Amino acid sequence: MKKERTNRLTCERARAFPIEKALAKLGHFPTRSTEKEAWFLSPFRSETQASFKVSKKLNRWYDHGAGKGGNVIDLICQINKSSVSETLRFLEQGQTSFSFQQQHPVRIQKNTGLEILHARPIRHYGLLNYLFERKISISTASTICREVHYLHKGRRYFAIGLKNDSGGWELRNRYYKNSSSPKDITHIKNGNGKLIVTEGMFDLLSILEFNKEIETEYDFLVLNSTALVKKAIKLMDPYDRIDLYLDNDSTGKATTQNLLAHSNNCLDKSSLYEGYRDMNVWLIFKAKNGFGQEAQDVFLLPQKRSCFSPDGRKVKRR
Repeated sequence: MKKERTNRLTCERARAFPIEKALAKLGHFPTRSTEKEAWFLSPFRSETQASFKVSKKLNRWYDHGAGKGGNVIDLICQINKSSVSETLRFLEQGQTSFSFQQQHPVRIQKNTGLEILHARPIRHYGLLNYLFERKISISTASTICREVHYLHKGRRYFAIGLKNDSGGWELRNRYYKNSSSPKDITHIKNGNGKLIVTEGMFDLLSILEFNKEIETEYDFLVLNSTALVKKAIKLMDPYDRIDLYLDNDSTGKATTQNLLAHSNNCLDKSSLYEGYRDMNVWLIFKAKNGFGQEAQDVFLLPQKRSCFSPDGRKVKRR
């Protein structure tokens, strides 16, 4: 009788699990990272200078302070003081696929078991480094975000958090994109007659980073999900001018079109980051290559208004 095949994680497949991701599951984040390697404060002892190296290409670790290294199974066994079988279960937890070679950030889609522990000013080095990589200064992030610690399926995590109007949180770090219930928009009122609308928190942070004085002229509305656009429309009506900084993908463009059709006060500002997925991708590129006066001019000047018929067709402006 043939032995039935199972989808259980084997040692051979587990060794391909990215060490960076495994450390993130345990709450350890790099102090610096390049394409080839990442450096961490040792998970085995207290230290102020990172001596724990992870080779991304080889997916191996080496602790210079202890003079030893190994693969991901060795690492988790030592950190958790667990057996190999317990370590395999740990690596398997929450995975829908065992194709670990693609080291992309994990997106948790369900909020089941997510519990907010506390929020505080952003000061964890891993989160500061994450903001640096996305070209957001701590002074900018601190204006609207907090460092949020939370439990998900019994494990502790922390992230950059933006609170929504119903008390839930949008949560972001290098490895996870999550949110706590209830899901809602985030409406930041500064007492102005003009409004900026973005899809996510990093779009708004990018705008705030690019123009430090913009909050003196605008209120802000973060959709947190394009599914919440109907609720957002009700809040937009009192504003005399509404600048739209939505993503340059099919969903973002469709949402922009719907909002332009709803109100002649809406302006499509996506020409600023034309050719880039969103405002933050544009900011990262420009921060590395220089903004130039042209970018400043496009940001500050009103964009051409597009007019649409009630059924969504673009029409010529008279």
